[in-house]
Amino acid sequence: MERMSATTHCGFVAVLGAPNAGKSTLVNALVGQKVSIVSQKVQTTRIPVRGIAMHGNAQIVFVDTPGIFAPKRRLDRAMVKAAWGGAADADAILVMVDAPELSAHASCLAGVDTDRIVDGLKQAGKKAALVLNKIDSVKRDQLLPLAERLNQTGVFDETFMISATKGDGLEALLKYAEKRMPLGPFLYPEDQAADIPSRLLAAEITREKLYLRLHDELPYASTVLTDSWKELKDGSVRIDQTIFVEREGQKAIVIGKGGSAIKWIGEASRREMEDLFGRRVHLFLHTKVLAGWGDKIAHYREWGLEFPRDQ
Repeated sequence: MERMSATTHCGFVAVLGAPNAGKSTLVNALVGQKVSIVSQKVQTTRIPVRGIAMHGNAQIVFVDTPGIFAPKRRLDRAMVKAAWGGAADADAILVMVDAPELSAHASCLAGVDTDRIVDGLKQAGKKAALVLNKIDSVKRDQLLPLAERLNQTGVFDETFMISATKGDGLEALLKYAEKRMPLGPFLYPEDQAADIPSRLLAAEITREKLYLRLHDELPYASTVLTDSWKELKDGSVRIDQTIFVEREGQKAIVIGKGGSAIKWIGEASRREMEDLFGRRVHLFLHTKVLAGWGDKIAHYREWGLEFPRDQ
């Protein structure tokens, strides 16, 4: 039941950062359960995923945005635009930084992308909180100069040092977010953890397992769409999905010798879906070759992304 708006606060927190800074891991940790997929591959998050956390009298909606980087493909441009769109309407912004990488190599790609985010926030006149992640993997005498250098930009009003994987420093982040939530009623039921359609979440789960299994063999030439979601009489659900690749050779990689790869992907995906949805899942995976799948308008509609026209 919704609480009275006179005593409650609710708002949005955009989580920005270079690809692979740990944004999805952080949002999952803050929410207390998995709402966004995670993999070693950079730019895993393609759509803004809303994870919902309760803290005090506040409902905090964390928006896990795609990483901000120099876009090359049409899909890249859509992802970066979605990330900045999430920041434009947010009540608070967190900028995540991979502390070990930036402390060791200030001019690395992640550093360039972080500078791009800082410049974008300056142009928009936005303030943010600096979140230095993976502090358990960097020496303190390297951490403090990094924090000082980034704070000299004038963009950050507070600095947090955390380990998203270990949970260190997360309570302080939640308190920061809670203080910045405007007065108003909750937008979601208090027990809801995410705002993402089940069929899209199911596709994201399979895409995560695809990356986990074929991290080295299959670059960004694949995607997953949920073709159908059928409720069955016994309370279970039948889910049909298609894995799209761009070439026949990639299809063979997805299937694997004797079907071993796609069998592993399907079983791992099904188990996680059953845990998340709390019901039995019958998952059927199909693999198709579709050259230029990243240029199909229908796919962008499914992802909730704006289709960028040719520049």
